[in-house]
Amino acid sequence: MPDTHRIPQRPSLDGLEEKWARVWEVQRIYEFDRGADKANVFAIDTPPPTVSGALHIGHVFSYTQTDIVARYQRMRGRDVFYPMGWDDNGLPTERRVQLTFGVQCDPTLPYDPDFEPPARPGKERVHISRRNFVELCQRQTAMDERSYEHLWKLLGLSVDWSHLYTTIGDRARATAQRGFLNSLGRGEAYALDGPTLWDVSFGTAVAQAELEDRERPGAYHRIKFGEFFVETTRPELLPACVALVAHPEDNRFKAHFGGTVRTPLFNVEVPLLPHRLADPDKGSGLVMVCTFGDLTDVIWWRELDLPTRTVMQRNGRLGLQPPDGVDEDLYAPVAGLTVNQAREKIVALLRASGELDGEPRPITHAVKFYEKGDRPVEIVATRQWYIRNGARTPELRAAMLERGRELEWEPQHMRSRYEHWVEGLTGDWVISRQRFFGVPIPLWYRLDADANPIYDDPIVPDSLPMDPSSDTPAGFEEIDRGQPGGFIGDPDVMDTWATSSLTPQIAGGWLDDPELFDLVFPMAMRPQAHEIIRTWLFTTVLRAHFEHGVLPWKHAAIAGWILDPDRKKLSKSKDNAKDSPEDFVGQYGADAIRYWAGSARRGVDTALDVNQFKVGRRLAVKLLNASRFVLSFGGAEPDPAKVTEPVDRALLGALSTVVAEATAALEAFDYARALELSEQFFWTFCDDYVELVKARAYGEAEPSEVDSARAALAVALSAVQRLFAPFLPYVAEEVWSWWQAGSVHRAPWPQPPMPADTAPFVVAAEVLGAIRRAKSGAQQSMKAEVTRLEVAGPVGTLHMVKADLTAAGNVRDWAISEAEELSATVSL
Repeated sequence: MPDTHRIPQRPSLDGLEEKWARVWEVQRIYEFDRGADKANVFAIDTPPPTVSGALHIGHVFSYTQTDIVARYQRMRGRDVFYPMGWDDNGLPTERRVQLTFGVQCDPTLPYDPDFEPPARPGKERVHISRRNFVELCQRQTAMDERSYEHLWKLLGLSVDWSHLYTTIGDRARATAQRGFLNSLGRGEAYALDGPTLWDVSFGTAVAQAELEDRERPGAYHRIKFGEFFVETTRPELLPACVALVAHPEDNRFKAHFGGTVRTPLFNVEVPLLPHRLADPDKGSGLVMVCTFGDLTDVIWWRELDLPTRTVMQRNGRLGLQPPDGVDEDLYAPVAGLTVNQAREKIVALLRASGELDGEPRPITHAVKFYEKGDRPVEIVATRQWYIRNGARTPELRAAMLERGRELEWEPQHMRSRYEHWVEGLTGDWVISRQRFFGVPIPLWYRLDADANPIYDDPIVPDSLPMDPSSDTPAGFEEIDRGQPGGFIGDPDVMDTWATSSLTPQIAGGWLDDPELFDLVFPMAMRPQAHEIIRTWLFTTVLRAHFEHGVLPWKHAAIAGWILDPDRKKLSKSKDNAKDSPEDFVGQYGADAIRYWAGSARRGVDTALDVNQFKVGRRLAVKLLNASRFVLSFGGAEPDPAKVTEPVDRALLGALSTVVAEATAALEAFDYARALELSEQFFWTFCDDYVELVKARAYGEAEPSEVDSARAALAVALSAVQRLFAPFLPYVAEEVWSWWQAGSVHRAPWPQPPMPADTAPFVVAAEVLGAIRRAKSGAQQSMKAEVTRLEVAGPVGTLHMVKADLTAAGNVRDWAISEAEELSATVSL
């Protein structure tokens, strides 16, 4: 029974976030029940946001959508496992630390236990040991993570914070290293010396999935190879040329396949060969194959069994020594030059030798970049660690495609992005990185008598996590490190995706909490953005397939991007995400921001629109005021059995439809549709129904009619507060607390209160609308008397609602007639 003493005289949204966040934390409202029945568990593989500064409103958008699902599932009676993680290892963190503290990692330097970064970083970076650098990374991420947690709590995410993890923490490192060693033992992980995608900016290998195309200016150079011509955008790679190729059906070259030509400037004999990937309509139809200019060069090199002439080095310069088969004197003019310097030099030499046909033709073309880098990627020869992904194994590729078909995609069309990625893979997943703040490759190597590593017989650790740069293998001492007959640790760390691809295992306690892992894995849902289907989603499916033989989750719920006014994705890297989410919350309230996020369709890119914040705040205020009105009657109980009057029953019939449809929408992860249905009903309830029954609710009728109105109001309010709870958790909790025990977020999801004919409410609302329009058009008060109301329509229904309309419209005289279509004439 409502207690009017608990209802504030002037309800307000101000301060609700702080008030209820404290209550939820103290009462552990969102704690996962480890004694749950596995069949009833709804586990979420929450994206761990990258710790590289401040979160922006785009993060708020997608994480709110996940929370809506979590809150709904909890109210449906499911035991929700909703952890949170921080992705705090990798290149973004390193870059942030370098800029913040003015330091540069140099792994050759010894550890300084007393090191403190300069108070004011200068232009020149201070070089420090790897261990000192990692400590600074940990210091910085700890500060960032506190601000992240504050924002998520302010936003009202119903996370169980007891299951917080970090991707550099002990559990994550042990999990990633165990996953690697298991893959190594099964033959899925392997090391290879060969062509590697290389980011010169960061000085590390990168994966195919981390590349993006950027439009850049360039030029086609038409170069003479004897009697033939080749058009290329990369003349600086001439010393790395190992073949010319043309399409097998290109009649211009058929007679010359199997022959040889000599390269201009460097006079190296190379074969002219057929290959299906050569495009006869592009340029001259003849392509220069270099080791390596792009990924197609790698395919040609591999499939045509070509030699290797590597010129590009890890530092972005051509090597000081000529590649095999190239004369040292001819190579000397370009030795050690940067890409741009070598291009200019070779073009000048070609022009001077007469082997440049015409001047370079300017173009704009797509160039491959590492997604976080600022210089084009190169392909260099290095030793890297790989995990098989189906690129070279048809059976595995087919298995990955089948896993994608098993997965339930929300929305369904996102599956095509997954399939397109799998079908377009050209190389296995390179997981090693030449960086510092990451999970180390957990291996040591014995050194021979000349201190060369014996890679074929790695030493595997006995316990995890471990760091081969500071830990020593059994049977050795630290003094043996780097010495002949001693050992050396693998110098690389894993790609951040190699850890993040195991988030279900990390969050679920695969290694250290098998009871919990058995309860929550496979998980119910993976929420994430569409642009990382190729990285995070695919690699997580791949690792679960290898390790457990199952999908890691049942549903993939794909979110769209938030766009700026120019329809560009909001991103810190693009410098268009400057508005602070905390400022938005302070101005409009967390519920208003959540309303905006919940209004967007799953997987659809959405513009940032503060007007939607205003709409959400207005809705939250209306819920406060409507709840206060309904509960002001004190004795009302949400008991459908007491609802007897036609208009009241019709309202609950409409409510039953809304509850059923909103429930079906949320079960299908269509939260936007559920919010839309709930909001439409609520405004109709406030604008029409409350006005229709206000007189009866105030007691101006027979006792049974009064009881019916009050009960219907209470039933509708109880359902509406719960329908809005996943979207507007703060205001829903506030108004629920005025009359109910416990948290609304642990209350059961509403059930349809009763099946009933909705016609009486629909008819009454339409006639009431006609009365309002007439009074508004006459510029009269809504309380003005209607001297005569003539209504044509279903006579039986009109007589059912006549009394309520008389009171709501202040109608003196009536005339009712039968008609197929409803119409009303209002006389004032």
